[in-house]
Amino acid sequence: MTKNISPPKDWDRSGLPGWAYFSQELFDLECAAIFKTHWQFVCHVNEVAQSGAYVTFDIAGERAVVIRGTDGQVRAFHNLCRHRGSRVVPDARGTCNKAMICPYHGWAYNLDGSLRGIANKDTFPPMQAEKWGLKPLDMEIWNGLIFIRFQPGPQPAVAEILTRFDAEIAPYDLANMIPTTSNSLDDVIPVNWKSIRDVDNEGYHVRQAHPGLHQLYGDGYFDEPFDKGTSRSVGTFNEAYGHRWSVRKYREILPEATHLPQPQQRQWIYFGMFPNFVLGLYPDSVIFYQELPKSATETLQRGMCYRRPNESRQMKAARYLSGRIDRDTGGEDQMLMVWSCEATKSSAYDGVVFSDLEYGVKTYHDHLRRLLPVMEQTTVPELGKMARKNADILAKGIT
Repeated sequence: MTKNISPPKDWDRSGLPGWAYFSQELFDLECAAIFKTHWQFVCHVNEVAQSGAYVTFDIAGERAVVIRGTDGQVRAFHNLCRHRGSRVVPDARGTCNKAMICPYHGWAYNLDGSLRGIANKDTFPPMQAEKWGLKPLDMEIWNGLIFIRFQPGPQPAVAEILTRFDAEIAPYDLANMIPTTSNSLDDVIPVNWKSIRDVDNEGYHVRQAHPGLHQLYGDGYFDEPFDKGTSRSVGTFNEAYGHRWSVRKYREILPEATHLPQPQQRQWIYFGMFPNFVLGLYPDSVIFYQELPKSATETLQRGMCYRRPNESRQMKAARYLSGRIDRDTGGEDQMLMVWSCEATKSSAYDGVVFSDLEYGVKTYHDHLRRLLPVMEQTTVPELGKMARKNADILAKGIT
């Protein structure tokens, strides 16, 4: 794929206004216009490999459950009992035997979402079972990854969004990889979710802030800007001596990944999908990470690692070391996220100025501004009027 990092001449080097990082009113708009209407990654198909296996997913006030039926089909539903709205399955993941039983009053649903039974049915008026099943969700499986959408939105199908990555990802055989508990990520960070994306969408800070990654990549790293909802970054290994033990040993023991094309055997490749999903392709594994906003000032960042089913002991050791490098990098990034996010409330904060190496952040902001042009306003709109202001701007077709 083509390396493409050069921004146009005289591009706007300013970012989002400071208020966009702590306004709860804007956060509510983001939930409605972005997180409820865009595809969200839930899990890998092998996390629901057996009949009755399920994974739940919560975001922006919505609750979902992905479950494999007795017919082998994977389906997605609102995790919402049709009786009183309780969670039908209460845990993050698990297995149902023959049915999903609401823990509140015992309404039962078949694994295909249809209503199985109502506790004390004679105390209700006549009810047609076919009208009272769980409400289904849009769902799509791409290379073994399960995505859902709570409401119809501006995005096309996942396969269409990610089609430009098909050839590059095919050799990893992601659909047959196995989820691992190692290198998992589940951290609540006291920042606005966009602060995490801002740090992640540029590599300008790698040399200074990530000595481990810089030793791994050297100068062989580049970012491609967001285009039609996706981005791509590539780090080609620097073979010079590494002072960090984990980096040096990782490069030394990493076996030849014969299933990959030669260049990809010594690369970390990242695909981003708007608004909050990143897939990392490593010679030893595949990872993902994703931000789930909890409020305007708090975000859950989660992630997981997938390995090949025939992993050798040497590859397992390499996977351990790549995870160690990632954990160090994540800790370093969290500090940067907190500092940059808290700065937006300072009386000294008057915006940012982007380097050419940060053009990816600008293109990501452009995606946000197309959906929520109110973010172009230098001052926060009057309380209670943000949604109307945004709607007016959209109606006029200007920002």
